[in-house]
Amino acid sequence: MVSEATLHPGPASVVLPTAIVRQLVDHARREDPNEACGLILGSAPASDGGRALRFEPTRNAAASPYRYEIDSKDLLRLTIESDDRDEVFWAIVHSHTHSPARPSPTDVGLAFYPDALYILVSLADLGPDTVVPDPAAAVPSSPAPHVRGWRIVDHQVFEVALAVTE
Repeated sequence: MVSEATLHPGPASVVLPTAIVRQLVDHARREDPNEACGLILGSAPASDGGRALRFEPTRNAAASPYRYEIDSKDLLRLTIESDDRDEVFWAIVHSHTHSPARPSPTDVGLAFYPDALYILVSLADLGPDTVVPDPAAAVPSSPAPHVRGWRIVDHQVFEVALAVTE
């Protein structure tokens, strides 16, 4: 459930490169009918003004259309790699195959990275002909409703607007 009683921990919005959004959507479509998952690595936490640098798809150890679990070997590899490159887990990404791009109660209960964003891709909202925003567009656009960002802090859920730009 989206929190209104608690102040938003920030950021209220972030910039997400179009190339990364396309990678998220492509990965979700490839993994269908199971939920896809991965990490966006960044220069610093989004809450500290960090920016998204790259998306790293991971395997879903749960191999399920209803939940995800980042494969432990992928998580270890990316933890070491991000540390070596002075990067952070900027966002935890996964897809929903049959529901909107909103954190489920399970997602909220398993949100172990309070400084990271949680980005969800909904295949339910994303038809096969949906086009990801054009990088040549003059005004940043949100890919909502099919790609949405969230902060999950102490079981409270806060939406983070995504400005998709080149």
